[in-house]
Amino acid sequence: MPSPVETLLALNKAFYARFGAAFAEKRPRLQPGVARLLPRIPPTARVLDVGCGHGHLLAALRAQGFRGTYLGLDFSPALLAIARQAAVSPPPEADFRFLQADLTTANWAHGLPAPFDFVLAFAVLHHIPTLALRRRIVLAIRGLLRPGGLFFHSHWQFLRSPRLRARIQPWEAVGLDPADVEPGDYLLDWRHRGQGLRYVHHASEEELHALAAETGFRVVETFRSDGEGGQLGLYHVWEAVGE
Repeated sequence: MPSPVETLLALNKAFYARFGAAFAEKRPRLQPGVARLLPRIPPTARVLDVGCGHGHLLAALRAQGFRGTYLGLDFSPALLAIARQAAVSPPPEADFRFLQADLTTANWAHGLPAPFDFVLAFAVLHHIPTLALRRRIVLAIRGLLRPGGLFFHSHWQFLRSPRLRARIQPWEAVGLDPADVEPGDYLLDWRHRGQGLRYVHHASEEELHALAAETGFRVVETFRSDGEGGQLGLYHVWEAVGE
């Protein structure tokens, strides 16, 4: 019998396998918070984009003249198939690539061309169950960044929206008990081109500041953006503390 963590991971993998194209269709442009951060990336930087999804971030970087190294990682073949279109005909000096990788496996970071100047994880960590697994992933990200490198990430603040709160479903719908999950964990439904369920963690500021301190980062900036009233995305900028 699968553990609760295995159940949640399998649930989200099945969701994106089924709804990858529909998910991309619902997000035709960058979120405002992402667009606010991308101009801070120099044209020749080395960038790792974990959970890159359907590749719109690389397309936006290219539009601002980016010609450095970009590596996008995602576990979804459906999303990567769309994303690779953004890497066609790169500038001669650029290195644009996409790779299939699962952040929840122990060795996902092995062999990557570190160090990077920037690591991006927009709307990614809130789909990772358990604080322990999120901490392990962030530690790996710290190991891929040069000292002083920056980690940009965002977290969905769906509890701020009555419309989204109405989509919360009981854990029994996926065979779990509320005691099986951690505080801040929720099950939300999906209603575009079919119905589905996915796991989402609602992160707090306190939780994220503690995670930064535990993993070798310094919090540089936080802000809210996106969605209803510009409040549905919590953005953090962390600096990798030198060895």
